[in-house]
Amino acid sequence: MGGGGGGSIRSADLKQLEEKAKQKLKAQSETGCHVFISFAFENEDEVNLLRGQAKNEKTDLEFDDFSLKEAVNSKNEDYIKQKIRERIDRASVTAVYLTPECAKSKWVDWEITESLKRRKGVIGVYKGDTPPDQLPTALDRYGIKIVKWSHQEMMHAIAEARKER
Repeated sequence: MGGGGGGSIRSADLKQLEEKAKQKLKAQSETGCHVFISFAFENEDEVNLLRGQAKNEKTDLEFDDFSLKEAVNSKNEDYIKQKIRERIDRASVTAVYLTPECAKSKWVDWEITESLKRRKGVIGVYKGDTPPDQLPTALDRYGIKIVKWSHQEMMHAIAEARKER
């Protein structure tokens, strides 16, 4: 009775799998990046597209998204800030999705300032040929670099921001 039919892994195979896993983790820690995406709620669909591109193995855009996926269900501003800070703390770079709505958002401006206080790299990202006319005041105040939504430009800017923090 009992006993499965040969479900064990040979020691040599296990060691090979462990080595591959270690190499992958090392490569991710050297090149991978944890990003908090700051954006206006009205732009959630476009941000979801950006998130999807970062998950797609067939693109050059690679980062782990640590931003909030859903709005914090609270009217308590301190509680909301605490939840956002937890996400910013887990990231190494904050990418701000720049739109006219983003410039009007008090939360985006606060997230930029909070990211810098927490020694995170910050970049701005815009879609199209030119950035919006209005930008969050914190971007100008701190001289944050802004780049076009292009995989190569974004990855380069993220890598630079990560180093400079």
